[in-house]
Amino acid sequence: MEQAERLDRAAEALGSAKKDLVADLVARYVDPDTVRGLRRLRGLGLSDQPEPSPPIVIEGDDAGWTMGHHSFQPSELPEVLIPAQAALLLQVDEGTVLEMAEKGHIPGRKVGDEWRFSRLALMAWLAGPASGGEG
Repeated sequence: MEQAERLDRAAEALGSAKKDLVADLVARYVDPDTVRGLRRLRGLGLSDQPEPSPPIVIEGDDAGWTMGHHSFQPSELPEVLIPAQAALLLQVDEGTVLEMAEKGHIPGRKVGDEWRFSRLALMAWLAGPASGGEG
Protein backbone atom coordinates (compact mmCIF):
# COMPACT_ATOMS: atom_id res chain seq x y z
CA MET A 1 0.00 0.00 0.00
CA GLU A 2 2.85 2.38 0.76
CA GLN A 3 4.13 2.14 -2.82
CA ALA A 4 0.67 2.91 -4.23
CA GLU A 5 0.39 5.97 -1.99
CA ARG A 6 3.85 7.13 -3.07
CA LEU A 7 2.85 6.73 -6.71
CA ASP A 8 -0.33 8.76 -6.06
CA ARG A 9 1.67 11.55 -4.41
CA ALA A 10 4.32 11.60 -7.18
CA ALA A 11 1.72 11.71 -9.95
CA GLU A 12 -0.16 14.50 -8.18
CA ALA A 13 3.03 16.51 -7.55
CA LEU A 14 4.08 16.19 -11.19
CA GLY A 15 0.60 16.75 -12.57
CA SER A 16 0.94 13.49 -14.51
CA ALA A 17 -1.21 10.40 -14.92
CA LYS A 18 0.06 7.43 -12.89
CA LYS A 19 0.22 5.23 -16.00
CA ASP A 20 2.44 7.79 -17.75
CA LEU A 21 4.71 8.04 -14.72
CA VAL A 22 5.02 4.24 -14.53
CA ALA A 23 5.67 4.00 -18.29
CA ASP A 24 8.46 6.58 -18.02
CA LEU A 25 10.04 4.76 -15.07
CA VAL A 26 9.91 1.43 -16.90
CA ALA A 27 11.44 2.98 -20.03
CA ARG A 28 14.22 4.55 -18.00
CA TYR A 29 15.07 1.83 -15.46
CA VAL A 30 13.86 -1.57 -16.69
CA ASP A 31 16.19 -3.40 -19.10
CA PRO A 32 15.19 -7.08 -19.30
CA ASP A 33 17.35 -7.63 -22.40
CA THR A 34 20.72 -7.54 -20.65
CA VAL A 35 22.23 -9.54 -17.80
CA ARG A 36 23.14 -6.26 -16.07
CA GLY A 37 19.59 -4.96 -16.36
CA LEU A 38 18.16 -8.19 -14.91
CA ARG A 39 20.68 -8.10 -12.05
CA ARG A 40 19.54 -4.57 -11.21
CA LEU A 41 15.92 -5.70 -11.16
CA ARG A 42 16.73 -8.71 -8.98
CA GLY A 43 18.52 -6.38 -6.61
CA LEU A 44 15.17 -4.68 -6.06
CA GLY A 45 13.82 -7.93 -4.61
CA LEU A 46 11.11 -8.18 -7.28
CA SER A 47 11.90 -11.75 -8.31
CA ASP A 48 12.97 -14.90 -6.55
CA GLN A 49 14.04 -16.42 -9.88
CA PRO A 50 17.65 -17.58 -10.00
CA GLU A 51 20.08 -15.67 -12.16
CA PRO A 52 20.51 -17.12 -15.64
CA SER A 53 23.60 -19.23 -16.12
CA PRO A 54 26.51 -17.34 -17.60
CA PRO A 55 27.08 -17.58 -21.33
CA ILE A 56 29.12 -20.54 -22.54
CA VAL A 57 32.38 -19.55 -24.20
CA ILE A 58 33.58 -21.84 -26.93
CA GLU A 59 37.16 -21.36 -27.96
CA GLY A 60 38.42 -22.83 -31.17
CA ASP A 61 40.52 -22.23 -34.21
CA ASP A 62 37.55 -20.79 -36.08
CA ALA A 63 37.33 -17.05 -35.39
CA GLY A 64 33.59 -17.21 -36.08
CA TRP A 65 32.79 -19.03 -32.82
CA THR A 66 31.09 -16.77 -30.29
CA MET A 67 29.38 -16.91 -26.93
CA GLY A 68 25.89 -18.27 -26.63
CA HIS A 69 23.36 -19.99 -24.41
CA HIS A 70 20.77 -22.70 -24.73
CA SER A 71 17.28 -23.31 -23.46
CA PHE A 72 14.97 -26.28 -23.72
CA GLN A 73 11.20 -26.35 -23.70
CA PRO A 74 9.55 -29.72 -24.19
CA SER A 75 6.82 -29.85 -26.79
CA GLU A 76 3.31 -30.42 -25.59
CA LEU A 77 1.53 -33.68 -26.28
CA PRO A 78 -1.00 -33.58 -29.13
CA GLU A 79 -4.70 -34.10 -28.44
CA VAL A 80 -4.74 -37.58 -30.03
CA LEU A 81 -2.10 -39.85 -28.54
CA ILE A 82 -0.52 -43.09 -29.67
CA PRO A 83 0.07 -45.71 -26.92
CA ALA A 84 3.66 -44.57 -26.28
CA GLN A 85 2.49 -40.97 -25.73
CA ALA A 86 -0.39 -42.12 -23.49
CA ALA A 87 2.16 -44.11 -21.47
CA LEU A 88 4.33 -41.00 -21.17
CA LEU A 89 1.35 -38.95 -20.01
CA LEU A 90 0.32 -41.57 -17.43
CA GLN A 91 3.94 -42.33 -16.49
CA VAL A 92 3.59 -46.07 -17.00
CA ASP A 93 5.00 -48.42 -19.61
CA GLU A 94 3.33 -48.83 -22.98
CA GLY A 95 2.39 -52.44 -22.26
CA THR A 96 0.33 -51.33 -19.25
CA VAL A 97 -1.51 -48.78 -21.39
CA LEU A 98 -2.34 -51.38 -24.04
CA GLU A 99 -3.42 -53.94 -21.46
CA MET A 100 -5.69 -51.44 -19.68
CA ALA A 101 -7.16 -50.28 -22.99
CA GLU A 102 -7.92 -53.86 -24.08
CA LYS A 103 -9.71 -54.47 -20.75
CA GLY A 104 -11.65 -51.20 -21.05
CA HIS A 105 -10.04 -49.75 -17.92
CA ILE A 106 -8.92 -46.54 -19.65
CA PRO A 107 -10.66 -44.53 -22.38
CA GLY A 108 -9.36 -45.23 -25.86
CA ARG A 109 -10.44 -46.31 -29.35
CA LYS A 110 -9.04 -48.79 -31.78
CA VAL A 111 -8.50 -47.28 -35.21
CA GLY A 112 -7.92 -50.26 -37.45
CA ASP A 113 -5.43 -52.36 -35.49
CA GLU A 114 -3.98 -49.47 -33.50
CA TRP A 115 -5.06 -47.77 -30.29
CA ARG A 116 -5.56 -44.03 -30.06
CA PHE A 117 -6.26 -42.03 -26.91
CA SER A 118 -7.67 -38.58 -26.24
CA ARG A 119 -5.35 -36.63 -23.97
CA LEU A 120 -8.34 -34.84 -22.42
CA ALA A 121 -10.23 -38.11 -21.89
CA LEU A 122 -7.21 -39.66 -20.17
CA MET A 123 -6.80 -36.61 -17.93
CA ALA A 124 -10.52 -36.69 -17.03
CA TRP A 125 -10.29 -40.42 -16.31
CA LEU A 126 -7.19 -39.88 -14.18
CA ALA A 127 -8.85 -37.06 -12.21
CA GLY A 128 -12.08 -39.03 -11.72
CA PRO A 129 -12.98 -41.15 -8.71
CA ALA A 130 -10.91 -44.27 -8.15
CA SER A 131 -12.85 -47.46 -8.76
CA GLY A 132 -10.51 -49.97 -7.15
CA GLY A 133 -8.33 -52.34 -9.09
CA GLU A 134 -6.58 -50.99 -12.18
CA GLY A 135 -8.94 -48.35 -13.38
